[in-house]
Amino acid sequence: MDSSNILCAVKDSSSVVEWTQTPKERAKYLTEHQNSYEAEWDMVNAVSYRKKQFTNGGSQSPLNSKWSFLFSLTDLKSIKQNKEGMGWSYFVFCLKDDVVLPALHFHQGGSNLLLECLEKYVMLCESDQDCRILLVNCQNKSVSQSFENLLEEPAYNLLQKIKKDPYTATMASFSKVTNYFFDTLRGSDSVTQRRPPQEMADFLGDAIQDLKINQQEELGFEVITRIDIGTRPEVHRREPVSTSEWEASMDGEGRLQNVDHIKGIIFKGGLCHALRKEVWKFLLGYFPWDSTREERSLLQKRKTDEYFRMKLQWKSVSEEQEQRNSRLRDYRSLIEKDVNRTDRTNKFYEGPDNPGLNLLHDILMTYCMYDFDLGYVQGMSDLLSPILYVMENEVDAFWCFVSYMDQMHQNFEEQMQGMKMQLVQLSTLLRLLDSGFCSYLESQDSGYLYFCFRWLLIRFKREFSFHDTLRLWEVIWTGLPCQNFHLLICCAILESEKQEIMEQHYGFNEILKHINELSMKLDVNDVLSKAEAISLQMIKCKDLPPTVCDILGLQINGAVTQYEVTSAKKHLKPSPQHVPVPASAANGTRSRAVLHNLSTHSHTQTSA
Repeated sequence: MDSSNILCAVKDSSSVVEWTQTPKERAKYLTEHQNSYEAEWDMVNAVSYRKKQFTNGGSQSPLNSKWSFLFSLTDLKSIKQNKEGMGWSYFVFCLKDDVVLPALHFHQGGSNLLLECLEKYVMLCESDQDCRILLVNCQNKSVSQSFENLLEEPAYNLLQKIKKDPYTATMASFSKVTNYFFDTLRGSDSVTQRRPPQEMADFLGDAIQDLKINQQEELGFEVITRIDIGTRPEVHRREPVSTSEWEASMDGEGRLQNVDHIKGIIFKGGLCHALRKEVWKFLLGYFPWDSTREERSLLQKRKTDEYFRMKLQWKSVSEEQEQRNSRLRDYRSLIEKDVNRTDRTNKFYEGPDNPGLNLLHDILMTYCMYDFDLGYVQGMSDLLSPILYVMENEVDAFWCFVSYMDQMHQNFEEQMQGMKMQLVQLSTLLRLLDSGFCSYLESQDSGYLYFCFRWLLIRFKREFSFHDTLRLWEVIWTGLPCQNFHLLICCAILESEKQEIMEQHYGFNEILKHINELSMKLDVNDVLSKAEAISLQMIKCKDLPPTVCDILGLQINGAVTQYEVTSAKKHLKPSPQHVPVPASAANGTRSRAVLHNLSTHSHTQTSA
């Protein structure tokens, strides 16, 4: 793309988006913007493109016709449409000052598409007096405005805040956007937009199937009967797995004897650091659990050759070639920028000309060759850093990173479907655990849980200390005690903060600030204990909604894994035929056979 064709959105004194910069001013703005933008997360992209020029030099404009008209959606009062089945479709727009615009006729269809588009920006509801008239409730800014306009502060100030504290600034930006979306969905008039009890019951029923709702109204409140998920058991963590325990689990050929048991004790206590370099290769799927020592040695040799062939691909690109490959050039630029600020306080990466930084750079560039469609996205260096720290080997770190990215891939895709799905799933779990807390968050415009975005994107990498993150990740990688255990970790953290949030009557900004300030203050063992207790509580529940079973990968099954047998003896004593348990494969690895709707929505899980 020619940068002279990019227009940057700016806001004038009347809060209207303008595109009036000259090419020279545009180029200067873009250069300054690119040089100053040092944010950890590149989530905001407020650019558009110039209209194509006609051959006669005129600009292609929707207002060239004498029949065209232009109005702001904030001025729209109602839309009158034709009676169904009576001739061509048409719309008549009536503005708030009672100006009636010329009718728009749709001779070739498309009226429904226009309505769908309008409903992204305004709320439309059918008039009680005339079903042909759609009433408009619009007091929100157009979603097509840039994020800069929604933030209501100059771009320069925002960039300075991002440079000083990127995470807080980024999440604060999200808060303003969340406010906008909440207002759009809710409407401005709390009285006229209040949902009837039946509609609200249907909405909650869709969100959590089998949620029992009593629609009897008492003093203006809806009475919701929450599912009783039983008593939460007390759990205790054990010491990390020792070298002697690991060696005792192998036979003479180096093959692991009892994979389920090994995973169980890793889940309960993590690993001593001396074991991580070897065991992480199993947990991440680089080494098969049933492989022998000789088979693993041959695998490493083969993977080493494969890695350096891919590395040679980008190493052999000349500067002249790279000038003709904008994507590779952009990947390299972004990687160099991120690597230079990744975990620089860690001794492994601190100081100038650090060899660890060179390895981070080379592995990430080689990953672009491995998956050129995804390439590099900000945040991926945070996932690689602990892996390289543990492996201390370029090739092993690369293939372990590849396996981890197989699990995290959807978090970094352009549409971020994985992130959206996880936020929905987290909301479902939290509502089951504590509907009152969920209702409070919704009342404070925080029901979307966007403040958990960073937790999910890089798996709590910035919430715990570096070494606690190593412990947390290896526990999650066991796949125990259920699918999406990281969502229960989110629930555990939120439950711990519930009392302060509600007692102090925190509003949207206070909640966001409080969650951001938890960084580096969380105790990993306390959080894991609470999350495990929540999982056992849900596994024991006989009336667990199917939606929750889908999220956690539970099914009604007579067979239980070694982990569930041990936990049942200590805490639950359930009836096996009624207890939802994780679907697991016979060899102890996690099964992909989850319910069909998870196969299309949940993020990819790598089988060991």
